[in-house]
Amino acid sequence: MELVKRNLKVLLESLYSQYNREEFIGSDPLIFAYDYPNPRDAELVAFIASSLAYGRVAQIQTSLKRLLELMGDSPYEYIKAFDLRKSRKLSGFRHRFNSGSDISDLFLLLKYCLKTKGSLENYFCQYYDSSQESVLVALTNFCESLLDCHAKMRGEVPSRGLKYLLVSPSGKSPCKRMNMFLRWVVRNDDVDLGLWKSIPPSKLIVPLDTHMIRLCRILGFHNSKTASLSTAQQVTNAFKEIAPDDPVKYDFALSRIGIIEGCNGTIGKMCEKCELLQICKTLCNH
Repeated sequence: MELVKRNLKVLLESLYSQYNREEFIGSDPLIFAYDYPNPRDAELVAFIASSLAYGRVAQIQTSLKRLLELMGDSPYEYIKAFDLRKSRKLSGFRHRFNSGSDISDLFLLLKYCLKTKGSLENYFCQYYDSSQESVLVALTNFCESLLDCHAKMRGEVPSRGLKYLLVSPSGKSPCKRMNMFLRWVVRNDDVDLGLWKSIPPSKLIVPLDTHMIRLCRILGFHNSKTASLSTAQQVTNAFKEIAPDDPVKYDFALSRIGIIEGCNGTIGKMCEKCELLQICKTLCNH
C-alpha cells in the first residue's frame, strides 16, 4: 500500500498540473470573486458565493449575479452600510431554500463582523488557535457565534434558512460550502485566492461535494454512502498522508474529473483514459 500511496501522489500531482488552472473554473462560483481586485470585496463575495453554492449551476449564477448587481462596485462598502432600506430590495429574492429575508439577516451579520473586527478573517480567527488540529473548532465557533448574535440582535431564533447558510459542524454536517470558502481564501495558487494569511493550508478540511465523495470512495479513502463530518475528516486524513502540509490541494483538480470527465464513482469505459485508472483498480482489489 505504501507503493500505492507514492504512485497516487505522483498521479495527483499530474492531475493538479493538468486541471488546477483558472481556465477550468468555468461555472465554479469562485469565479465571481475574481472580478474584485480589492481583497476586502473579494473576501465577502467569496463568502456569499460559497453560501449559495448549492442547486443547479444556472440557478446559482443567476442568484449571485442578482445579489452582486444590487451590491454595486464595492460589496464591502455595501455591507458596511447595509440597512433596512437595502433590506427591502431583497424582499423578492429566492434561491431554493433561502429567501431574501435570510440573505438580509446574513448581510447584517457580515456587517457585524466588519464593524467589530474589520474583516471576516479577523472575526473567524478570534476562534482559531494554531495548536488546534484543524479549523473545525474555529469554524464551529464562528458559525454558532453569528447565530447567537442574530438571536440577540433580533430577539428571535434564527430561521432555518439562516442556519442553512451558517451550517455548523456541531450538527455533524460536512459543511461543504464553508470548507470550500476556507479553501478559496486560505490556499494560494492559480485557482484559490490566498486572501487569508492567518491560517495554514494544513488546517483545512476537504469540502465534500458529490464528485469528491464518489472519487474518494473509489480511491479507498472512505466507504460511506452519504457525506458527514466524520467522512470529511476521514478523507482529509487520507490526503494528509499524501500531502500533510496541504491536504485540500487536490480538491479542485479531482472535482474537475467528475465535472469535466464524467466520473461516476465506478470503474467503466469512461475511465479508460483517466490517469487514476490503475490506482483505482489496485485500491479496489484491497
